[in-house]
Amino acid sequence: MRAMVDRGRFVDGISLGVLTRVFPRDLVDEVVAETGCGERRIRLLPARVVVYYVLGLSLFFGDSYEEVMRKLVNGLSFLGTWKEGWQVPTPGAISRARQRLGAAPLRALFERVAVPLGGPGTRGSWFHGFRVMAVDGVVLDIQDTPENVAVFGARRSGGYPQVRVVGIGECGTHAVVGAALDGMSVGERELLLRCSDVLEPGMLLLADRGFYGYDVVSHVVDTGADLLWRVKDDLILPVLEWLPDGSYVAELLPSRIRERMTASSRPARADEMSIPVRVVEYMVTNRGESETIRLVTSIADHTLAPAIELAELYQQRWEFEITLDEIETHQIAGSRVLRSRLPDLVEQEIWATLLTHYAIRHFMVDAADDLGEDPDRLSFIRTIRVVRRQVTNQAGFSP
Repeated sequence: MRAMVDRGRFVDGISLGVLTRVFPRDLVDEVVAETGCGERRIRLLPARVVVYYVLGLSLFFGDSYEEVMRKLVNGLSFLGTWKEGWQVPTPGAISRARQRLGAAPLRALFERVAVPLGGPGTRGSWFHGFRVMAVDGVVLDIQDTPENVAVFGARRSGGYPQVRVVGIGECGTHAVVGAALDGMSVGERELLLRCSDVLEPGMLLLADRGFYGYDVVSHVVDTGADLLWRVKDDLILPVLEWLPDGSYVAELLPSRIRERMTASSRPARADEMSIPVRVVEYMVTNRGESETIRLVTSIADHTLAPAIELAELYQQRWEFEITLDEIETHQIAGSRVLRSRLPDLVEQEIWATLLTHYAIRHFMVDAADDLGEDPDRLSFIRTIRVVRRQVTNQAGFSP
């Protein structure tokens, strides 16, 4: 049953909870089987139940193991699906079940399900036929255990060890559709390369200057996607041609070739390593001090994407920063330290967090489509409360 929506607010009406609607039982069984994580004997906690349970852990972040399990099975007796004699497992049994499952099924489920949600009429998702995407990163604190430190690296400045997560998301719907994670020694550019397989022709990727690098840009262009990327002011971009909209044509080259050309005073020339771009420069004066913003784009046609429109569009990159804040602030509440004490479970927890965020955003896009509204007009905080309430009252599986 679709969620019933009233103007500006939600009315509780989610059949079997959002989690089982977005991640149906048969699909969960498929990814468990594909990743070789199915059980060989009947257990108190079958793999399918553990998948939903791990999703529940990320939905009810601050609750204990037993409390999350109680919330997930609440109402099963009323629904007639309670198995007589079944008891809530101990924290130790739940932890062992999580270890048996591992991270692979959660990652596989994310890769199977997480796709852009914006339809032809979804507001904020499109720019002249391009699906607007963005990339950004977030750093999450994890438990200070020897196992976590061995894999992700030691804590810094007396704090917790940390994991870096880079995601690619759809600006208009805040749906994260690609992600990669690793320890802090691995930079954002490398993680972008690891999750860039979600990019495809027809997408326009926005990124901040920290992601710029010739090799990274070249890789993104090879996916068929276009880009709108901020670059540093000191990047040498000789003007090859001025265009009527105020932008100019330039080319990107590996730094070693650019340095050779500069040293020999030869102008940049197009060759097999050259990436042609348009450059858009403008001033921002409402931040206390004036700041020059310099963008490069692979969209060559200035009549299709005039410079002033690209400058306005670049601000949509902030929509993805809001997405990461939704995850970091509202899903991972309280101390914001992930609960898992083992590296594989840290990864499992992060993939589960991304999956639950996707399910919430999926619900919000459906609701916004029913209303003919921009998904940004709906409250993430209110929605996550509705989802938590529905998961508690209408659990969609039976132990």
